Amino acid sequence: MTHVRRAVQRARERFQGGDPAAGIETWHAFSFSGFYDPDNVRFGPLAACNEERLAAGAGFPAHPHRDVEIVTWVIEGELTHEDSTTGRSTVVRAGDLARLSAGSGVRHSERNEGAGPLRFVQMWLTPSDYGGEASYEVLRSFSGGTPCALARADAVLHVRRGAGAVPLPDAPWVYVHVVRGAVRIGGDELSAGDAVRILDAEGVVAEPVGEAELLVWEMHAEPRFG
Repeated sequence: MTHVRRAVQRARERFQGGDPAAGIETWHAFSFSGFYDPDNVRFGPLAACNEERLAAGAGFPAHPHRDVEIVTWVIEGELTHEDSTTGRSTVVRAGDLARLSAGSGVRHSERNEGAGPLRFVQMWLTPSDYGGEASYEVLRSFSGGTPCALARADAVLHVRRGAGAVPLPDAPWVYVHVVRGAVRIGGDELSAGDAVRILDAEGVVAEPVGEAELLVWEMHAEPRFG
């Protein structure tokens, strides 16, 4: 493996937010909401990677977004999503990948209307091009064989499962979040909830320790502000 710069963030190092009394537990990888760390604002265009747990009946009421790409990976349970773009409710199930492109503005809500717990990872990316029409789509039973490309953010999400070695993309910014299991990257072993940020990745391989599930961001451009 070519020498690369990488930084590991352990699950225990994430900032805990949410509202546990309302059935919302959240762990933030970056500065978010009431937590601000000037040295941990973003990584390339990735500005949020939130692990969310919603109890039955809990959720986020309608709220606005603009100029952000929001990608949601459901791990367990069912997420009910409603937005002003489609005007209808959509149920996102475990193994589904949802993408919301906020464009010049959209309102949406997210709730757990199921009887059991809901777990998902939600990631926010800042696009290079602002404005435009909002859009929403769900990729059902997303296997990861075909990556999910976000053209507006010049980023690609790969979902990787199994016990075989995973060659990571060569890219200026690569972010790996471990959903399940454990992997070795370089000299580091990462477990569920851990993440690694890699700069100028080249020839990097993730080696699962048994079965593992990974979310891998390949990013090629920082956002342009103003």
